[in-house]
Amino acid sequence: MKRNGSYPRVRISGGGSGVVSQAGGVLLVEAARRIGLDAALSAALEPWRKPRAVHDPGKILLDLVLAVALGGDCLADVGVLRAEPTLFGSVASDPTVSRLVDALAAAGPRALADVRQARADMRQRVWRLAGQAAPDAGGEVIVDIDGVLVLAHSEKEDAAATWKKTFGHHPLFAFVDHGLEGSGEPVAGLLRPGNAGSNTAADHITVARQALAQLPKQHRRGRRTLIRTDSAGGTHEFLDWLTARGRWLSYSVGMVVTDAIHQAVLLVPTSAWTPAVEPDGSVRAGAWVAELAGDVLKGWPKGMRLVVRKERPHPGAQLRITDADGMRITCFATNTVGTPIATLELRHRQRARAEDRIRAARDTGLRNLPLHDAAQNRIWLEIVQLALGLLAWMPMLALMGEARRWEPKRLRLRLFSAAGQLVTGGRGRWLRLSRHWPWTQVITTAFEQLQDLAGPG
Repeated sequence: MKRNGSYPRVRISGGGSGVVSQAGGVLLVEAARRIGLDAALSAALEPWRKPRAVHDPGKILLDLVLAVALGGDCLADVGVLRAEPTLFGSVASDPTVSRLVDALAAAGPRALADVRQARADMRQRVWRLAGQAAPDAGGEVIVDIDGVLVLAHSEKEDAAATWKKTFGHHPLFAFVDHGLEGSGEPVAGLLRPGNAGSNTAADHITVARQALAQLPKQHRRGRRTLIRTDSAGGTHEFLDWLTARGRWLSYSVGMVVTDAIHQAVLLVPTSAWTPAVEPDGSVRAGAWVAELAGDVLKGWPKGMRLVVRKERPHPGAQLRITDADGMRITCFATNTVGTPIATLELRHRQRARAEDRIRAARDTGLRNLPLHDAAQNRIWLEIVQLALGLLAWMPMLALMGEARRWEPKRLRLRLFSAAGQLVTGGRGRWLRLSRHWPWTQVITTAFEQLQDLAGPG
């Protein structure tokens, strides 16, 4: 019996016309247009536009941002946009793109400052347009700081051996947490050598400053802004810097369980332990929290509270020397008052969502740093952050329900990769998506949502 195989057989040719690939990418283009990102980048990079230049530097940079958002991981991947001029317009050649990146890298802090200011302006506008979907709708903004290891497969500048015995770079990032109803967006990224320390206080301070500068003005100072880190941030210098902001900043910082903390935990009476809670308010089985006081806080900033958590380890887990009575011990410092410690511990535990943001960053241009010089890769980090920001802003403004939480890989698979047919008629050009594509309705509804937004003034 002759078998035809599991899939239909087709023949292919290269003579098609009117067919558009990456048609769903029009959502990113429309989002950039509606929030004014194209105009903002054009104004920011005006100093780098040469006389009689054909291509606007702002458009070139935005093309790179769109290419990375669609899954590219090097400068040459802008060719995906160049292949579809009906959607993405005129796209510069690879040499022109490379020359712009080199020029911005040579400008150093000046170019970085201009691009970051454009990002900050766009963030303020997006959050205002998003209304109740914005990260600050609940009155608080949470900024998570965490390190990322980026492997290098050649001798790039500042690449070095990492603490995981790999080779590459160790950038430090800050992300705004969108909570359970959304994803998150980057607000700072510091390029560092691979051998940079995880708990380098100066780097945490630099990233925290950059992150605060990216927030809307009303959130740059005030207890409605929370800085959250793992134990890498639990240093005297960083906590002193946070405390020096006085009443202007809240923090929730992981701490290493020292011998002093270990001994203090052993002295906590059974009655002082409170059951840990879950996001829905239910009790978390096998986990308790308590607050430490007394000599264990000596030498630490005034107003710092130390909350400790103990929990039964999962079967097969190996306990550490700092664990106590067969329980896994962790702790964190905070200056928040007037809130039950179980709620504070839940808030700190939700810092784990930063790992989701890092995974999304790896899928969006951070799998590797494609350029050789550190100055060039600093520009690349800005491109990555703009791409991640656009991938967060578009769902915030246009998607609803579960789709708002889709990470970049899923957005690309379901929305951006959709194919379409470009039809030109008396009323202009129409992009017609396949009626049998399961997410066509999601794309068209999102596009209508974006078009209903008020354009930039």
